[in-house]
Amino acid sequence: MVKHLGLKAYGKINLGLDVLRKREDGYHEVRMIMQTVGLYDRIDLVSQDHPGIKVETNLYYLPNNENNLVYQAAKLLMDEFGIKKGISIKLKKFIPVAAGMAGGSSDAAAVLFGVNKMFGLGLSQKELMERGVKIGADVPYCIMRGTALSEGIGEILTPLPPVPQCQVLIAKPGISVSTKFVYENLHANGLRPEQHPDIDGMTRAIGQGDIYKIASHLGNVLETVTIPAYPVIAQIKDMIMDMGAIGTLMSGSGPTVFGLFTNPRAAAAAYEKMRYGEGIKVARQVYLTNFYNRKE
Repeated sequence: MVKHLGLKAYGKINLGLDVLRKREDGYHEVRMIMQTVGLYDRIDLVSQDHPGIKVETNLYYLPNNENNLVYQAAKLLMDEFGIKKGISIKLKKFIPVAAGMAGGSSDAAAVLFGVNKMFGLGLSQKELMERGVKIGADVPYCIMRGTALSEGIGEILTPLPPVPQCQVLIAKPGISVSTKFVYENLHANGLRPEQHPDIDGMTRAIGQGDIYKIASHLGNVLETVTIPAYPVIAQIKDMIMDMGAIGTLMSGSGPTVFGLFTNPRAAAAAYEKMRYGEGIKVARQVYLTNFYNRKE
């Protein structure tokens, strides 16, 4: 048995996000292109001789009990396999919270991976993904990582070729957006055809390895709800494009915005402006990273 594990839980962005319909069970059927980025949370797992799950975080407002997804992930496997020992989970957050970057899901995915390894449970990646969906629709993807087409409620995953590497500027305004609010106000059946992103076109662009075509196919149908409610998102998108991005988009249900850059110098200058210059008026958290692919 492994006594201690240090793990990285990587965030994601959506290169494309379309909502097809609302299902009878209340979930929404989606088609999304998911992409892991190099921004990550740090998780330290330490096995304990006494039973129980202890969670510590660096953010005072995050729960440290069963309301935290990392707690749920550990409990899921420890209950299933009758693990009598305990575990301490120290979570250091860097991925913006409630920002459309699947930070909580990625943390849960890392804990599933870690508990499996720490206690020698022998579960395959596929078996971990099957359990992960019980915690959240994004968790299976966060276990798999890389570039993927996500369908169903997010649990049907098709790996795609790695996207060409570029700089990714991430900017989150100082607001929180309720995912429930966004989906409840998305009238998918009333949207015009051009408001739906071209997911098939994006998939072809990824297959061709053309970052400029990928940038031209960026699209998120949830922007039709979130941007009218929070105009600062459009403001950030415009600023990032003006600074030299080849494309920009809101990730998930927002409010985080990302911009793709093929010029490292322009990306660095945009980061400085967004974090310390004029962008400081609209963006609370700013990061400069790149794509994280499975083969790297």
